[in-house]
Amino acid sequence: MARFRPNLVGMRIARFTLDQDPVYGVVQGQEGDEVIHAIGGDPLYTQIRPTGQTYPIDDVRLLAPVIPRSKVIGVAGNYVSPGGSGPGASRSGGNGSSPIWFGKPNTSVCGPGDPIVLDARVPAPAYHEAELAVVISRLAKDVPADQAFKVVFGYTVANDVGYRYDQADDAVRPDPRGFFGKYRDSFTPLGPWIETDLDPGAGLPVRSWIDGRQGQDGTTGDMVTGIAELVATASSVCTLLPGDVILTGTPAGAGPIAAGDRVTCEVGSLGAITNPVVMR
Repeated sequence: MARFRPNLVGMRIARFTLDQDPVYGVVQGQEGDEVIHAIGGDPLYTQIRPTGQTYPIDDVRLLAPVIPRSKVIGVAGNYVSPGGSGPGASRSGGNGSSPIWFGKPNTSVCGPGDPIVLDARVPAPAYHEAELAVVISRLAKDVPADQAFKVVFGYTVANDVGYRYDQADDAVRPDPRGFFGKYRDSFTPLGPWIETDLDPGAGLPVRSWIDGRQGQDGTTGDMVTGIAELVATASSVCTLLPGDVILTGTPAGAGPIAAGDRVTCEVGSLGAITNPVVMR
């Protein structure tokens, strides 16, 4: 088993449990043979300190790698869809214009394997959206775009779930990016870990599957607004805190989900997260 080296330039930071309090760890090893080295404290606030405890990753339960201290910030319309029209352009993709911003609470975050809980009282369909998520490393306000990556801790995979009220047969049609559409508990699965050394501009594949049937198949190279500009814009509006998450948008192909489905979202080498869908 490889010895843990706490001074690695790039790390995969995970949060996990062994039926006890959550702890952080550093994931090492090749796909299918990963091990997790437990570390003390919170890597967003303290130096990496190995505890000497190492576990095969299949023996632990992975949790959301970060619980934002204050907020999740999302954008819609940040991907150019094929042809610039159709469902991708109107719902997930962009058409070359600026993205639309919205917020989600930290209570919407859940981890790999946690259920996405739908509400039987809601008449609207719920949609999945595979996304690259940016994790902020420190307090940041009015950060210039050319300095933005200095406040980025790393990246993880997100599934930005939301109700599409605009499709509901209902007299009241709330904003699909507002409180009733996006704020629900379990509507922001994150995982499986945070990758601290990643080139988000390298055209990373962004894909999703529902019960093994592929839905989305895009690339971060199709973003309308890049990571640096998103961080700069967000920090110009509000102060970003350590652990805050920015969702960067989703490519065309996002589809509805229903109770009994298993939804998988994947972003390049970051890996994938799978969550079952249940009805409450």
